[in-house]
Amino acid sequence: MRENTRRQLRVIDAPFVALGPSGVAVRTRLKGLPPADEQVLRAVGEHLGRLASRDLAMRCAQGLEHTKDTWAVRKQELTAESSSRWAGSITKASHDQWALSRRCQLAHIHGLEAGVRMLMHRLSQPLGEKGTKRAPGGYRSKREWFHKSRRLAVLEHRLEVTRAEREAGVVRVVRGGRRLLNTRHNLTAAQLTEEQWRQRWEAERWFLAADGESGKRYGNETIRVTPDGEVSIRLPAPLAHLANAGHGRFLLASKVAFAHRGAEWADRIEGNRAVAYRIHYDVERVRWYLTASWQKPVVKTVPLDAVRAAGMVGVDSNADHFAAYRLDPHGNPVGNPRRFPYDLTGTADHRDAQVRHAITRLLHWAKRSGVTAIAMENLDFTADKTRENHGRRKRFRQLVSGIPTGKLKARLVSMAAETGLSIVAVDPAYTSLWGDEHWRKPLTSPHRTISRHDAAGIAIGRRALGYPIRRRTTPPRDDQSDRRGYRTVQAGPDTRGREGTRPPVTERAHDARARTENTGTRATSRTSKTVRDARSDQAWAQNPLLLT
Repeated sequence: MRENTRRQLRVIDAPFVALGPSGVAVRTRLKGLPPADEQVLRAVGEHLGRLASRDLAMRCAQGLEHTKDTWAVRKQELTAESSSRWAGSITKASHDQWALSRRCQLAHIHGLEAGVRMLMHRLSQPLGEKGTKRAPGGYRSKREWFHKSRRLAVLEHRLEVTRAEREAGVVRVVRGGRRLLNTRHNLTAAQLTEEQWRQRWEAERWFLAADGESGKRYGNETIRVTPDGEVSIRLPAPLAHLANAGHGRFLLASKVAFAHRGAEWADRIEGNRAVAYRIHYDVERVRWYLTASWQKPVVKTVPLDAVRAAGMVGVDSNADHFAAYRLDPHGNPVGNPRRFPYDLTGTADHRDAQVRHAITRLLHWAKRSGVTAIAMENLDFTADKTRENHGRRKRFRQLVSGIPTGKLKARLVSMAAETGLSIVAVDPAYTSLWGDEHWRKPLTSPHRTISRHDAAGIAIGRRALGYPIRRRTTPPRDDQSDRRGYRTVQAGPDTRGREGTRPPVTERAHDARARTENTGTRATSRTSKTVRDARSDQAWAQNPLLLT
């Protein structure tokens, strides 16, 4: 019995409609602030920043022993030096920062575990052993093996220390950012002076954020913004002498207006619904900004069958562009592929603007195409960024790490919800491989070039529509049906196991010869004719397929 050497494929997860955004944040600029107003904002930010740093240190010291009683004690101490509402905002920010650090710590542990597993696997292989598609082989030389064994010891030590810290509830947090803190030791490379760095460091450690309260006037009692755009701040108790309005408030001379979602913001504050505000100072631009944010109820997603009714746009996200292809409800590609490039080099603001611009163009094109949903891979490169997983392929590691998968998904979901489009997330397994195998060649013509990414977009769209990625094979020649075999009917959306590849033709021919090897030439001829006649009577049911 011949051994089956075909590779086992992993289970493909079912597609699903992604949930919409749960919050909104808009930003505007505080223009024309006089020096006196800026001094008050700096004084409030510095005072509350010191309180926030102290409270975060206390929260991290408590670790897993945090209770409601310890939280009440911390808030009571902060209330005496600020106010009850400022104390609530500070303690909430400390809790959120501690929880975020815990999640990052767990992700770091998973990364270390993946690196240790890969190093142990490669060190166990003989020197020069070639790898496979599923796992890499051994190292090339004794020197490389020696250095990797030392790195394994380092990672194991880091993993042991991090696990012990997580069990003890210890986290490491830097208010102001660890990257900016490390920049202090490389001022020449960052092209900053010590004074410029100090200004950025102090501005990042200020605290000027207040949570909203439903039922209160204009949705916030601490930082209040009226419908006319007047901004007033409730000063902490030690700074009450700086107030220029009643009830210990300071009224800014600048008026604000939100160009984006201004009507929605106005409806919320006129209804006295909660709106949170944050005042931020950009040292590089020498500008003050006000950010308003509020929560939105999660809207129930559209059923997947309703989303598929008008077709789909399959999108393959890459390091420098979106590759999109429109598909009809039957899973057939329509028209030509589209590309929406973006540049992820430069500053963070530039990268963010590039991503937003590319997503905007993609959504406008999808809206004009008449579809109601966009299919996208549910990518997660968390375990693939380590150098142990890809060895010397440094450029590939940088490419994978450079794709902002989290930002792309968050931006696309939030922006698509505003345009009335749904996002369907699909399993990314084998989309590029099978798309290139089944769709690249038949769609390529003298006037149209199909890339691997375009074919992957088709594969993503077909998987979101519930169809198999592979195409129906071409019919055999009239005089070679016995040798080539018949093509199979395309599997329907409800057929399970349709993603697998068909067995080779040689296996079917071998099975046919095994059944008739003892019946003679005449019986063989008669059997093949009977099979051919029976197959010719079958009714073929095939969805329309556009190949040109």
